Amino acid sequence: MTTATATISRLDVRNMGLITLGHSLTHWYPSTFFMLLPLIGNELGLNYSQIGFIMTCQYAAGAVSNVPGGMLVDMWGKKGQLMALSLFWVGFPYLLMGFTTAYWMLLVCVMLVGIGNNLWHPTAIPLLGRMFPARKGLALSLHGMGGNVGDALAPLAVGALLTTLSWREIVIINVLPGAAMSILILYFLGAMTFAPKQGAKAPTGAAPVAAPVADNVGGQSLSSYMEGLRALIRTPGLFMLTLSSSFRAMTQGTLLTFLPLYLANEMHYEVFWVGAGMALLQVTGFIAAPIAGHLSDTMGRRRILMSCFGMSGVVLLAMTFAGGSSWFVFLIAVLGFFLYAARPIMQAWMLEATPKNMGGTAIGLMFGMQSGAQAIAPILGGMVADRFGLLAAFYLLAVTIILANIMVIWIPAQDKHQTA
Repeated sequence: MTTATATISRLDVRNMGLITLGHSLTHWYPSTFFMLLPLIGNELGLNYSQIGFIMTCQYAAGAVSNVPGGMLVDMWGKKGQLMALSLFWVGFPYLLMGFTTAYWMLLVCVMLVGIGNNLWHPTAIPLLGRMFPARKGLALSLHGMGGNVGDALAPLAVGALLTTLSWREIVIINVLPGAAMSILILYFLGAMTFAPKQGAKAPTGAAPVAAPVADNVGGQSLSSYMEGLRALIRTPGLFMLTLSSSFRAMTQGTLLTFLPLYLANEMHYEVFWVGAGMALLQVTGFIAAPIAGHLSDTMGRRRILMSCFGMSGVVLLAMTFAGGSSWFVFLIAVLGFFLYAARPIMQAWMLEATPKNMGGTAIGLMFGMQSGAQAIAPILGGMVADRFGLLAAFYLLAVTIILANIMVIWIPAQDKHQTA
C-alpha cells in the first residue's frame, strides 16, 4: 500500500467516523423527545390525538423541507457546512422548547426540528455512497448504526436524568452536544468537496437504472441541475421505491411515538425502564444494520429488503397478542432487528438507481415522502388509540409494513440479484 493510499484511507475512516457520530446526534434529539412526550402530555393535559399531532407537525415540516434541502445539497456542494448547520438547527429548537408554556409554541419548536433534522440525510448519505461506491450498503449501514447509537443511548440517558431533573432542564442542557459536534464537523469537514474514487466497481447485484451524469464536486449550475433532475424523474421504479420507504417510515414513526406511551401507561413501567425498552429496540437494530448492509451488497437489495419487511410484519402482529406480558418486551428486540435493518438497504438502492450528481435530491425526495407519511401516521395512530385502545395502534403498524413490502415487489427488477 502506498503512503498516499494509506493517507486517503485514514482520512476516509476519520471522515466516516465524524459523519457517523454526527448522525447519532440527529437521532439523539428526537429520541430524547419521544421519552419526554408522556411528561409533556401530562403537564399540558393532552390526549393521544394531540400528542400524535405534535409528531405530525414535525414530520410535516420535514416533508416540506426535504426536497428543497436536497436541491440545496446538489447545487451548493459544500456538504460539511450543511451537515454542521443541520446539527445546530436540530438542537437549538429543543433549547427553545424548555421555555414553552403553550401547546402552539411546542408545535412551532418541533416544526423547526423537522426542518433541521431532515437536512442531514440528503447531505451525508450521497457523500458516503460516493466515498465507498463498491460497498454502499455496508457504508450506509455503519452510518445507520450511528443513528441507532443515538436512539439507544438517549432513552437511557434521559431515563436516568429524569430522576433528578425536570424535562425542561433536560432540553436546555441537551443543546450542548449538538453545538459541540457541529463545530467539530465545521472545522474538519467545512471546506470538504468530494470527487469519487476512480476505477471503483459497483457491488455485485447493484446495477444503476439510470445513466450517471457528471459528478458534482463543488456544486453545479442550474442548467446542469435541471438536466440531472430530468434524468432523475425518468428513473424506473423511483416512485415505488420512495413509496415503499414511506410506508416503512410510517411504521417506524408511529412505533416510536406510541411504544413509550404503551410501556408507561399500559404496562406501568417506571421511566427508566421505558427508556431501557426503547434502547432495546435500537440495540438490536444496531446489530442488524451491518449484517443486512453486507448481505444486500452481495445478495441484492430486493431479497434482503423483503425478508426484513416480512419479518417485521409478523413480529408486529405477534406483539398485539403478547401485549402486557414479558413476551412483548422480547418482541420489541426482535422487531428492532428487522425494522432497522431495512433502512440502509433502501438508501443504497436509491443511490444506485439515480444519477450521481442528483444524490442529494434523490435522498431528499425519499426522506420528504417518508416525512409526509410520518406526518399522517402519528395522528392516525392517536385516533385509533383513543377509540380502540393503545394496543390497537400496533395493528396499524402491521398494515403499513405489509404495504411497504408490496411496493418492493412492484419495483422493476434490474438484475438477477434484485429479483425476489
